[in-house]
Amino acid sequence: MKFKLLLVGSLIAIGAMALLAANVNEKEKERVELNKAPSSAGIAGKEKSEEWAKYFPRQYDSWKKTKEGDELTDMLDKKPYLAVAWAGYAFSKDYNAPRGHYYAVQDNINSLRTGAPVDAKTGPLPTACWTCKSPDVPRLIEEDGELEYFTGKWAKYGAQVVNSVGCATCHDDKTAQLSVRVPHLNRGLEAAGLKKFEDSTHQEKRSLVCAQCHVEYYFKKTDWTDAKGVAKTAMVVTLPYKNGTTVEGMEKYYDDINFSDWTHSISKTPMIKAQHPDWELWKTGIHGQKGVSCADCHMPYTQEGAVKYSDHQIGNPLANMDKSCMNCHRESETKLKGIVAQKFERKELMMDLAFDNIGKAHLETGEAMKLGATDAELKEIRTLIRHAQWKGDMAIAGHGAFFHAPEELLRLLGVANDQAQQARIKLVKVLAKYGAIDYVAPDFSSKEKAQGLAKVNMAELAAEKMKFKQTLEQEWKKEAKAKGRANPELYKDADTIDNGKSVWNKK
Repeated sequence: MKFKLLLVGSLIAIGAMALLAANVNEKEKERVELNKAPSSAGIAGKEKSEEWAKYFPRQYDSWKKTKEGDELTDMLDKKPYLAVAWAGYAFSKDYNAPRGHYYAVQDNINSLRTGAPVDAKTGPLPTACWTCKSPDVPRLIEEDGELEYFTGKWAKYGAQVVNSVGCATCHDDKTAQLSVRVPHLNRGLEAAGLKKFEDSTHQEKRSLVCAQCHVEYYFKKTDWTDAKGVAKTAMVVTLPYKNGTTVEGMEKYYDDINFSDWTHSISKTPMIKAQHPDWELWKTGIHGQKGVSCADCHMPYTQEGAVKYSDHQIGNPLANMDKSCMNCHRESETKLKGIVAQKFERKELMMDLAFDNIGKAHLETGEAMKLGATDAELKEIRTLIRHAQWKGDMAIAGHGAFFHAPEELLRLLGVANDQAQQARIKLVKVLAKYGAIDYVAPDFSSKEKAQGLAKVNMAELAAEKMKFKQTLEQEWKKEAKAKGRANPELYKDADTIDNGKSVWNKK
């Protein structure tokens, strides 16, 4: 009996080991399959991320979860002084905190900043405004040529740019390796004396793929002649790195070429609008200096059985700290969250102080002009305002700069506040000269008041935008659907007025 029990036990153990081995082999087979390159011919329809799901289902499923980051936060409502700071520029109309990558195309279409074009040739913005929104953009650059892509108005490619930031934005469809297909990044890196993308290490590339979009840039006016001899003007995305990637280096670059994005409608100051300089500021912070890449925190590795893959639900690392922060840090999650909250509070305080003074400097300059102050009297004041707002904007335009580079951000906001105060001190003398000793800048403590000062007519803008969405946008959707360009999830119904959300038309 004893030997029978031993025999049965041995058989059970052998069976269990066989099942375990089969399971491990199956998982290993799956791991190997998932790490294979798609094919030497590449992925047909590679701009559509769902085509990549056949090869990388886990990565695709996690990318789709960026759809969950759908909350819209009206930053002009939270920070009304921004509408005064950006008076005369499109950002004074509409500025929301960023949502998940899933919404990049639709949010660009919905934004009041992109206006209400009626055909492919109407404005207000250039085609370059699509550049960071979609993997359709490098396709268009390859098909039409870079200069042709950058020529014309934003509406020119409304039916072509339909797939939101996704797999083909950062990966080669033949090898699945990290890849960048937009020319401006390498040009910028070379201008700064840095390695090109192809010469960088894999770890460096895990940040540089983000840097093709999350950087400061401007549209460089470039005259050219097409193959038919027609003279054209392109507005080419350009990284201002000739003097390096520091805020002061870029400021000098813009000053040296006498560049301005717009002239402020109140103070008539030639202004520079910072975009989203996440990469430049991250480089100055402790994580950047220690070689921690963007992907380490925003796309941490996760494990399913024998399969290890990068989580493509790009978002706040605090949402999955066990996979992001806790790989390196030994403090509790609660303590780390407290530290992050403290950094954010300090940023908020300095931001409010700096931009309150910047807004008042614009308004006081406007008043001085009404009273008769000359450009010569206001030249130094306007330079201080320009530089103050540039530094302040660079500090806040980066999505997570308060965490990526808290010391640099507080330095920038501190200098911005100081330069704005210097401008206001000089304005006291100018205003007094013209009899306005007791002038007090008008209240801009609410979005309505601030946009009133900036002369933004929200009702008119919203009505124009809705008309565009009911007409031209519907034509874009129908064409994209008919020609098979579109991501079917984003364009399920070509007759739907709005597949996304927007602050201006919330009920």
